[in-house]
Amino acid sequence: MQPSLIFSLFVIFTGAAVLATLALYARQALPVAYIVLGVCIGPFGAGWLADPVIVSQLSEVGIIFLLFLLGLDLAPRELVSMLRKATLVTLASSAGFALIGMGVAMMAGFDVGSALLIGAAMTFSSTIIGLKLLPTTVLHHQHTGEIIVSILLLQDLLAIALLVLLKGFAGEGDLVERLAMLALGLPVLLALTFLIERYVLIRLIRRFNKIREYIFLMAIGWCLCVAEVATLFGLSHEIGAFIAGVSLATNPIALYIADSLKPLRDFFLVLFFVSLGAGVDLGVVLEVLLPAAALAVLLLMAKPAFFQGLLRLTGEPPALALEVGVRLGQVSEFALLIAVLAMDNGVLAPRGAYLIQTTAVLTFVVSTYWIVLRYPTPVAVSDRLRRD
Repeated sequence: MQPSLIFSLFVIFTGAAVLATLALYARQALPVAYIVLGVCIGPFGAGWLADPVIVSQLSEVGIIFLLFLLGLDLAPRELVSMLRKATLVTLASSAGFALIGMGVAMMAGFDVGSALLIGAAMTFSSTIIGLKLLPTTVLHHQHTGEIIVSILLLQDLLAIALLVLLKGFAGEGDLVERLAMLALGLPVLLALTFLIERYVLIRLIRRFNKIREYIFLMAIGWCLCVAEVATLFGLSHEIGAFIAGVSLATNPIALYIADSLKPLRDFFLVLFFVSLGAGVDLGVVLEVLLPAAALAVLLLMAKPAFFQGLLRLTGEPPALALEVGVRLGQVSEFALLIAVLAMDNGVLAPRGAYLIQTTAVLTFVVSTYWIVLRYPTPVAVSDRLRRD
């Protein structure tokens, strides 16, 4: 008998709680635990998901909220100031990581187009791991946190640009026409969003800002509304959510909205990582395990070295440059999203998507242990390194 949706949610969140506990004892990143859970309960495991398609669709909401919250943090003036410092380091390192990923992919038998996309997915570092394993005092009050946030923000913008391109290549009809539609649709959506935010949305929020439930509902409604409107212009839900967040970033209410939506985002992100694991075909994973392991090893060595060298060229102290490099030494969760979207849209074959996903998970595991054993984190093994 097909499991019910309620039973599937029970298995997902009870299982996630159990595996998250084990992951924390093992000083491991929680997304790894969620992916493992998805493999165990998915169609290629115990088959306890009511309908993997429904769970996958629900999980997309987590990515939409993730992009919305990312946009809320991107106040234009602060963004320009931070990105000016990180542009050279981020662009130069991204080019190097892309070449490594592309080279390994081509040696593994992928065509140039697929290898280029795989290489592009390798350029980003994990925002979740980079920030979750950074003590709050370092994140908000020290130069190390400023550098890490600057690089991650610029990488996130590059990832969003790649998602836009994927949307253009994935549609039907002439490629030039699709890209032209995207190029036209993006500024139109930006203009509409900022006009409605300035003359309608923000006035309503100011009028009823003492009613927290109303602010919460308006934030969710605004995020999902712009996300849906974005699809009318040939863009993705994720891009629309990001634009919705940026439109609110200059208003002080953005801080409250970000805090209030984080639990909702985390709820759906658990579904995202579980559904990602549930879609894993272990047979294909074994097929790409060797090139994925080789690529993971190369990136785990290259990313700290690249970041350290480039940061030292900009005048940063050697110890700080090395710490930033180690903390950004993994592949990003954006790579997982890129792999899923590219595979679903027929831009990348399943073997290529699994290569990206397997490489990302391997770097999650090794990088997390490296950071936890060497630098201050909230989940450090020793009391000497534990910092909240």
